[in-house]
Amino acid sequence: MDSEFSLKQHLLQLEEKLLKPEIRTSQNELNQLLADQFFEFGSSGNVFYKDQAIGDEGIGVVKMTLSEFEIHPLSEEIVLTTFRIFNEVKKQHSLRSSIWKLTDGSWKMVFHQGTITLPST
Repeated sequence: MDSEFSLKQHLLQLEEKLLKPEIRTSQNELNQLLADQFFEFGSSGNVFYKDQAIGDEGIGVVKMTLSEFEIHPLSEEIVLTTFRIFNEVKKQHSLRSSIWKLTDGSWKMVFHQGTITLPST
């Protein structure tokens, strides 16, 4: 990426991609986006690991809206993303963070966390 703006746009697209039903239900697509060592601290309080969480039908379909997206570069190859999610089914707000790592020319998510919160004001 040539600039922080284009990196921000690219990582936003990847985060939004992970909310799409056709991606969430595809083992192949998920394997392209999630690093082998990926794990998540879910908003449910559960811990998920890539090798245990992706079943035959992926990771399940959600209806969520992403907002307030920001990036926080930690190095040239590692970026923390932060954003808010509104789960339209559960009517639930959460703060989210992901760590993305540039590996062999592709950005892959290595960690994700969701924390339930009140709506932003």
